[in-house]
Amino acid sequence: MSRMLFSPYTIKGVTMKNRIVMSPMCMYSSDTKDGQTRDFHLAHYEARAIGQVGLVMLEATAVVPEGRISDQDLGIWDDAHVEGLTNVVNRIQAHGAKAAIQLAHAGRKSMVEGDIFAPSAIAFQEDMRTPVAMTTEKIDETIAAFKQGAKRAKDAGFDVIELHGAHGYLINEFLSPLTNQRQDEYGGSLEERYTFLRKIIDQVKSVWSGPLMVRLSAAEYAEGGNKMEDFVQFASWLKEQGIDLVDCSSGAVVPAKIPVFPGYQVKYAETIRNEATIATGAVGMITSGLQAEEILRNERADLIFIGRELLRNPYWALQAANDLNTEIEAPVQYQRGWN
Repeated sequence: MSRMLFSPYTIKGVTMKNRIVMSPMCMYSSDTKDGQTRDFHLAHYEARAIGQVGLVMLEATAVVPEGRISDQDLGIWDDAHVEGLTNVVNRIQAHGAKAAIQLAHAGRKSMVEGDIFAPSAIAFQEDMRTPVAMTTEKIDETIAAFKQGAKRAKDAGFDVIELHGAHGYLINEFLSPLTNQRQDEYGGSLEERYTFLRKIIDQVKSVWSGPLMVRLSAAEYAEGGNKMEDFVQFASWLKEQGIDLVDCSSGAVVPAKIPVFPGYQVKYAETIRNEATIATGAVGMITSGLQAEEILRNERADLIFIGRELLRNPYWALQAANDLNTEIEAPVQYQRGWN
């Protein structure tokens, strides 16, 4: 029997050779505060492509300098970033994988020097800085920065773009009533809180026609936050705007205790997939091929995002194939000694 985990998946003419996605994970390795790639990024991402991951997604990459989580984050706010990102893309694609990038803005969770920005002037927690509430002019500038980031991603040759709308960063801050207390068109009702993301998507799509994903934190683990029906509505609007897949994570918009167990976020991907009728990605403590295959076979998600397991083992795809008693094609350089 063929294994669904190792079946191709196509979005808008881009075909991934399997359903395994390297989840975006910050590496804090742009060590001179300039947002540029380093040799580490080349080796890190290329290794997962050699390891037969179908879609290798780069970490949260900031569209403006103050949108970095840390000084060591990658950037895409300047044309000077394109060359380094292109080198990473080429290394990934050389091994038959597709390359993705997550465009991001850290909002009030940014740790860089200077002013930080959010929809409302509310600190994440007591020991963190209070952000500056964004003016409409600042919002317009930020939306334009996402557009320019998408254009640079296209210039660098990426196959897929993901917008980071999760984990308490800027887009998530606009979506959540816990962090958005605005009284203008960007705050209030569910639809008004979606306005910022809606405008970002419209602008990104004006320069990008390829596969476009959005990561959501589909549970906030706090009283007064968005509920599952709200995330289903967000996903329905995303589908209307032409988003191809919702990458379903959870938490981190406010400090909260999260109950973690194997596959703890899969139910969010399953619910959104079924109720909003949009493709989803499942992520979170998925550690084996058998677990991943179950999720796909039971139509709980369409793609499997692997995070920490791919940090532990760049060849996780081979391990998953062994779990499923199936064979995958080795890199041509390895074929003589693969078996």
